[in-house]
Amino acid sequence: MSFQQQAHPDPPCLRFPENLGLHASVSVEAAVNMLLRALQMSQNVPYMWTFIDKPAEGQLYLLFLQNPAQFPNDGVRYQDQETRLVIPVGNREMEISETKYGFVPNSQDTSAWRVRRRYRLHRGGHPQLVLVHYARGPAIQIIPSLLNSPVRQYPLRQITEPSVYIMGDKAGQKVYPSGSAPPPPPQVPMGMPPHPMSMNQQGMNPPVVNVNAPGMAMNPQAVLAQQSSAMEALERRRERERPRERGSSMSGGRPGPPRLDDDDSADETETISTRTLAITRYRRNHELMEEVFKQAALGNMKRPTPQPPYSIFDKLELEGKVNKLQEEVDALQAKRKARLACESVIAANAPSPMETAP
Repeated sequence: MSFQQQAHPDPPCLRFPENLGLHASVSVEAAVNMLLRALQMSQNVPYMWTFIDKPAEGQLYLLFLQNPAQFPNDGVRYQDQETRLVIPVGNREMEISETKYGFVPNSQDTSAWRVRRRYRLHRGGHPQLVLVHYARGPAIQIIPSLLNSPVRQYPLRQITEPSVYIMGDKAGQKVYPSGSAPPPPPQVPMGMPPHPMSMNQQGMNPPVVNVNAPGMAMNPQAVLAQQSSAMEALERRRERERPRERGSSMSGGRPGPPRLDDDDSADETETISTRTLAITRYRRNHELMEEVFKQAALGNMKRPTPQPPYSIFDKLELEGKVNKLQEEVDALQAKRKARLACESVIAANAPSPMETAP
């Protein structure tokens, strides 16, 4: 259901009416819990149209954005481009967008220290619910030409649009303040239903409420995104019905017993993206391959204790050989001593040269 009005350069946005307070920091787990609780609370609480202007440090907002890629003006000028990161959180995917080095022109800000972080469940939650946190980050010098350059025109216009339900059975219903009457319904041509049913109201999952901001026309990119999600859901449903059709054709065309279809709203394949499944399979396959090839490439890493080099010899055998060699040496030395003794005796008994001379 859409509410289109004349385009306005600075449209308001739908905000959860309760004040979420000031928080020094918001972790990923806390953001996931808040967004999951917001799915339940948003069904019974209408969102109010408002402007986000010059938020305080630590302020936390829960917004419903028709196009999450385009964040509304918040009265802060940022000197850095917004960065986006998608991380898996269980069977869901969290998209975190961060913009740093912000400051409020014509204010007491002497440096660009403001940081804006946006959290939304890209898979496994409502893609149009965005949790926004304003915190203090690293400060840099403000560009002089931007110091007194406002990012919006003041004063802001007064908002008279009523609050509206964004999801649940009351999605699209307006809540007027007490004492005011709703405007008359628009004229509908003959033969046309007063409220045409869109693809999201025909059971597509996840439900996307088409609530245009006052003064902002429908974005064509948002329409294409909604149509793509609806077509993906139809393709998944066809894939699940094909095995049943094949089974009925193989059984001779006789229809099988009636089977109650499971609720597709909590199907795991609906909430897990192809990227997350691919990463999980990649890690699992590499862990299995590591277990197989680790033994083939490295073998047993526990090497045995090396034996001493002389362990191949027999001690008793070596001692026997040493004793035998020692006996041979002693025998040779005894022969040498005997020979030397004989030589000395012969030399002593031999006549001198003087005695042998004629």
